[in-house]
Amino acid sequence: MISLWRIFWLECVSLLRSRTLPALLVAAGGWLLVVAKFLTTDSTEEGACELYVRYGLGGVLALLVVTLCASATGAIATERAEKRLQLAKVRPVSPFALAWGRFLALSLAGALVLSAAGLAVALDGRLRARTCSHVHRPVLISPRAEAEKMYDIYMADPETPPEVKKAPKAVVLRILEQKAKDNYLTVQTNETAAWSFPGLDAWAAAAPDGGLAVRFKFSNSFSMRDDVRGTIAARGLAGVVSNITQTAVTIPLRRAEGEMKSDVLAFTNTGRNAVMLRPRQDVEVLVPADSFGWNMLRACVLMSALLAGVIAFGVFLGAGLSRPVALFAAMVLLAVSEMSTSVVEQYPDQLETDAVDRMGLAVTRAVSACAKPISEVAPVGQLADGDCVEAKRVLEVVAVDFVLLPVVLCALAGVLIRRKAD
Repeated sequence: MISLWRIFWLECVSLLRSRTLPALLVAAGGWLLVVAKFLTTDSTEEGACELYVRYGLGGVLALLVVTLCASATGAIATERAEKRLQLAKVRPVSPFALAWGRFLALSLAGALVLSAAGLAVALDGRLRARTCSHVHRPVLISPRAEAEKMYDIYMADPETPPEVKKAPKAVVLRILEQKAKDNYLTVQTNETAAWSFPGLDAWAAAAPDGGLAVRFKFSNSFSMRDDVRGTIAARGLAGVVSNITQTAVTIPLRRAEGEMKSDVLAFTNTGRNAVMLRPRQDVEVLVPADSFGWNMLRACVLMSALLAGVIAFGVFLGAGLSRPVALFAAMVLLAVSEMSTSVVEQYPDQLETDAVDRMGLAVTRAVSACAKPISEVAPVGQLADGDCVEAKRVLEVVAVDFVLLPVVLCALAGVLIRRKAD
C-alpha cells in the first residue's frame, strides 16, 4: 500500500512539474472563454445556454480524453523505453501498484480540470437559476419482443427482399429490432394517440401547476416544417400544442377538468395535417427535479468516471506496447467506438452479402459492445437539454468505469509489466 501511494504521489508531482495539469486548466478556461465570446447562437438566451454547455463543457471533456489518454499510454511505456521501469521495480514495487498509482494520478488530474470547468459553467449568470427535470418515456413492448412478434409477418411479405429471406433468423431479427427502435407512429387529423406512463398519477399530484411538462418531437412524411395543432390530456392535466415540426416542443401541463386513466397521456391532433413521431424516442414526460448546480455536480462525477475508464485503457495499452503504437491504437479505438453506433444503425445487416462487409460489421459491433460502458455516457447533452443526470446512473457508471474496469485493466497491465521485464 505504501508503494502504491508513493507511485501516486510521484506521478502527481510529475504532472505539476511538467506543467501538464496547469496547462490543462489554462486550456479549459481559455476554451470556455472562447466559446462564450465567439460562438454564434440563434440570438435567444435558451439557445446560447445550450450551445455554451454543449460545446464549452463538451470541448473540455474531449480535450481531456485525448490529452490524458495520450499521457496514460506513455506513463509506463516511456519508463520502460528509458530503462527506468526496472529501477522502480527494484525497491520493490508491485507491477499492479505501478499501473494503479499512475491511473489514480491521471484520473485525479482529469477530475480537477472537469470540476473547475463545471464550476465555471455552473456559476454563469444565465445558468444559475435554471432547474432540471427527470425524463420519463412511455412503457412499450421492447424492440426485441416486437421484432420476434413481426418476424413471421415480415418473412411472408412479398415485398421483403429475397436476400433477407435467405438470411439467418438472427440477422433478420436484428434488422427488425433496429426498425422497431425507429418506428414512426402517424397521427391523422382528429385522431388521438395514447401512451402509458406508470407513475403519472403521482407526478401530477406532486408537481405544482405547470411544473409537469411533456416534450414531443414531431415530424411529417416529407420532413418539412409545418404547423402542428393539438391538445394533450393527462391525469387532471391538459396542454395545448401550437408550434412547428422538426423541433423539440415542450408543453407545460395545467390543471384541467375531467379525469382519465391514471397512467395514460393522450395527444389529439387538431391540425390540418397528419403528424409523425417515434414513441420510443419522441414522447417524454418531464418531472421537476433540482437545480442546475446539483445536476452539474452529478454530471462532473459521471464524466470523471468516463475519463477514468479511458485512462485505464491507455495505461493497459502502454504496459504492453511502445508509446507510439499504444497511442495510435488508443486513438483508433476511440474513433471507432465513437462511430460504431451510427455505423451499426445505418448498416444493420441488409447489405451483409460480402465477406468484407460482414467482417467489418462484426468488428464494429464487438468494439461497440466493449466500449458501451464508456461511450454511451452522454451527460453533456442532458445538461444542455435541462434533463436530470440521475444519481442511480452515476453510481452505475462509477462502479463500472472507475472501479471494475480500471481494476481489471490495471491488473492485466501488471501482468504485462512483469512479462516484459522477464
